[in-house]
Amino acid sequence: MATGTGKRPRRKTILIHSLLLATALVLTACSSNDDDDLALDDTPAEVLFNEGLALRNAGRLSDAGKKFSELDKLYPYSEFAKKSLMNLAFINFSLGRYPEAITAAERFNTLYPGSEDTPYALYLIGQSYYRQIPDISRDQRITEQAASALNELVTRYPDSEYTADAKSKLLVAYDQLAGKEMQVGRYYLEKRNYIAAINRFKSVVINYQTTRHVEEALARLTESYYALGVVSEAQTAAAILGHNYPDSQWYKDSYSLLQKGGYEPSEDRGSWISKAFQGVKLF
Repeated sequence: MATGTGKRPRRKTILIHSLLLATALVLTACSSNDDDDLALDDTPAEVLFNEGLALRNAGRLSDAGKKFSELDKLYPYSEFAKKSLMNLAFINFSLGRYPEAITAAERFNTLYPGSEDTPYALYLIGQSYYRQIPDISRDQRITEQAASALNELVTRYPDSEYTADAKSKLLVAYDQLAGKEMQVGRYYLEKRNYIAAINRFKSVVINYQTTRHVEEALARLTESYYALGVVSEAQTAAAILGHNYPDSQWYKDSYSLLQKGGYEPSEDRGSWISKAFQGVKLF
């Protein structure tokens, strides 16, 4: 009995010593990590920024992005954080990370409204949405977002170096949106839901007059209104179509349709169609 009880304290002591040693090792490791973190925190913002630029110029975009993101976290709202945010937007865009590019550029505009880099931030936002424009058969919400951002750039900064390219992409976005309206309008027209069809073609005529779809939209309005028996509006649509596209097959088809009923194109200046084109010459 005495021998058995005499061994237990020694085992307990050994266990305690082992636990203390393990704890010391953990604390040492934590201390080492803390020292590393403190060393990282002490790195000047300018140094981190220049390291990020060097990585970006070397084509190591992912590594550069990590460096700029690190700087943004360590020195928020600093001048270098401001520059890093724009670099993050550019890098994410270049890597095809469009949602991340949009987030960075929008955050930049929120934190630094009126900055000289705002036009570029808007351009990156518009470009990022533009690169994601889906097929015409799908929902066009992203196309609308692209058009909105590009239009904001064109409207607010007409003399920006990015405006010319934004305008050309804006026309493409508008053409896509008009094409979607035409697709849905044709569907309703085939179903003889003329009111719904007219609303779609009307949207094209009012909102997207600079697109190639206006020609067909006017012809479809002629067809839809004529089917409803609203002859004056059908005549007006055909007249506007003939005025702007006299050699168009769409105009010839619209003219033939009216002639079958004994009518001809005739513009009613009080019609919404006429008012939509007053002062506008498409070609």
